Amino acid sequence: MSLPLALGPVREVPLSRINPVAQLGAIAVVLPVLLVSGDLFTPLLVLAAECCLLPAAGLAAPRALLARTWPLLVGAAGVAWVNVAFGDDGAGWASAAGLAVRVLALALPGVLLVAATDPVRLADALTVHWRVSTRFAYGALAALRLVPLLAAEWETIRLARRARGIEPGRSPLARLRLFAGTAFALLVGAVRRGSRLATAMDARGFDSGIVRTNARGSTLHRRDAAFVVAAVVVCAAAVAVSVAAGSWTPVFS
Repeated sequence: MSLPLALGPVREVPLSRINPVAQLGAIAVVLPVLLVSGDLFTPLLVLAAECCLLPAAGLAAPRALLARTWPLLVGAAGVAWVNVAFGDDGAGWASAAGLAVRVLALALPGVLLVAATDPVRLADALTVHWRVSTRFAYGALAALRLVPLLAAEWETIRLARRARGIEPGRSPLARLRLFAGTAFALLVGAVRRGSRLATAMDARGFDSGIVRTNARGSTLHRRDAAFVVAAVVVCAAAVAVSVAAGSWTPVFS
């Protein structure tokens, strides 16, 4: 059993021209609107606007899009199924559809950010514009850089066990047991590597408390402000249209 991961080098795409903190600011605008709205129409309009950014993030191809979003689709389907199974018979399907669309609209901006943003640019932008601790920002960057290595190690462990004749066959229980054993071995290796990485970062002064300079820098442009303003306009328009259509239903009403 292989470990499905869709992480790798981020290529230059149109959305990557937007500063990462501007993308995070747009996400901060979208999240409250989606969390407050309890109807189907508002998150559907926001989701439609988010889907328009898929080509700009390099996710126009169905295969690339599915590789990035299959956990999100599974989660949304699970939320909808639980709501249908345990909700009221009268409004079960409508409520399930609203929750599923809201989950998709909440998570898709994160997928766009990861797909279009180099983690190095994100760490630089956080430390320059939001004054995030360098220890936290570059520690998170190092963790993201290690994810493809974990995928490679998973494949190495799997092939090594196959070379020793350890195969699950057709038994689902054996497959589950083999998966758990491989995951445990990968976890032990990740903890050891993380400890060595933390020691190396402390040795390079990330825990010194001294303000560090940034060689690459990070600049905000007018297009970044326009991107955040566009997010505000989309959310305001979605709520206004929903109210005008009579479908607006706040969650806490």
